Amino acid sequence: MTKFEKLDVWQRAMDLMVEVYRLAARLPDYERNALADQLRRAAASIPANIAEGNARSHRREYLHFLSIARGSLAEVVSHLESTKRLGFLTPSDLSTAYDLATRVGQMLTRLVAKLSE
Repeated sequence: MTKFEKLDVWQRAMDLMVEVYRLAARLPDYERNALADQLRRAAASIPANIAEGNARSHRREYLHFLSIARGSLAEVVSHLESTKRLGFLTPSDLSTAYDLATRVGQMLTRLVAKLSE
């Protein structure tokens, strides 16, 4: 196991990615190349940027990649809200993803604060 794989925040971000992929597969066929693709790419970006930042030599670079991960997390939440407002998924369908997104956001905030000390 590499260093980043031991991070709880990376593990939860991977859980969120898996959940988002599961939800994206439930979207209508005509959304597969638009909203579903955006959702998948944003969700995959979160753990990827945590891993890339963790592998960097300098704290400032790590913080930069964590900032990108936070932006991707916001994008995921926004797209999930779109699926709800468009009537593709219900609040109940999205509850696990929203819970994971909240948890990942909290963990990223704590990690950024720790690295900024």
